[in-house]
Amino acid sequence: MRLNALIARLPYPSRTAQRAVAIAAVIAQGGIGVTGSIVRVTGSGLGCPTWPQCVAGSMFPVSHPEFDALTQWIEFGNRLLTGVVVIVAALCVLAAWRIQLEHPGRKRLVKLAWTMPGGVVAQAVIGGMTVLTHLLWWTVAVHFLVSAVLVWLAVLLLRAFGEGDEPPRWHVPSSGRAILVALTVVLGAVLVAGTTVTGAGPHGGDPDTPRLAVSVDLLAKVHGTLLVCYLVVLAAFGLQLMRVGGPKKLWRAYGVTWAIALAQGSIGSLQYALGVPEELVSFHVLGSAVVIVATASLWCTARDRGPAPGRNEMTDTPENAGAVTGGASAQAG
Repeated sequence: MRLNALIARLPYPSRTAQRAVAIAAVIAQGGIGVTGSIVRVTGSGLGCPTWPQCVAGSMFPVSHPEFDALTQWIEFGNRLLTGVVVIVAALCVLAAWRIQLEHPGRKRLVKLAWTMPGGVVAQAVIGGMTVLTHLLWWTVAVHFLVSAVLVWLAVLLLRAFGEGDEPPRWHVPSSGRAILVALTVVLGAVLVAGTTVTGAGPHGGDPDTPRLAVSVDLLAKVHGTLLVCYLVVLAAFGLQLMRVGGPKKLWRAYGVTWAIALAQGSIGSLQYALGVPEELVSFHVLGSAVVIVATASLWCTARDRGPAPGRNEMTDTPENAGAVTGGASAQAG
């Protein structure tokens, strides 16, 4: 393929560069959810009432008698961040692709990298649907939940850059793996329940947005109960670790997950007690992203896929570097 020949001309990404683009992907995918919450709590969701334009006839905010300038720019700023996510996603794909040209077995890495731009496309479609339906609560919920999945995949991508592609060797028995699966499922339920609380709560993104007609108190209790279930399952995983013993890095990931989950629960409880103040909403959304990162990291740390293949030193010479490019060109033929 001609594209392979072009990618082969790129510098081979260093370990530092690989880690940097992957960390940027985690931050970008989590950050877009946080900025979306700022749009919601400031009532700026319809500051740009059309999609993909901001207002009819303009991609940018313009003076309009029906829309406050600040709300327009808050919503437009959130849309601009999509451009950052696109750039980061593209860098992830280029880095993974360049690595695979030298290490053909790294197909899993490339597949994970492609989920980043794929997620951008999906979020663009869902974002447009959210605007065109005037911020119906369930469209906002889907928007957030897709971001949650992308944060998880970005963590897997980060780990994939630093590990090999051997079949996973687990540090815990099958019962421990089942507990990790249950932990992930319960985390998903916690996130879904959280979106229903948001859907019924006071921060809909626009004062005229219809809300979910269910008691916020009831939904908040369901959400809190599911978080307790998450902690119970997390404790069960700890009992597994005590029984079989585990590497220090796994215990460290486990402890970090506990600390973050407890902190998130504290923020949620405070938020509920104070009547859902705007300032805490975005902190809670940030906390949810950090819990996802911690849980995904725990999952990855519980297994070993061997070391990541290093740079083939033979390709460091100009002659062999040309051979890599030439090989890619031959594939085009």
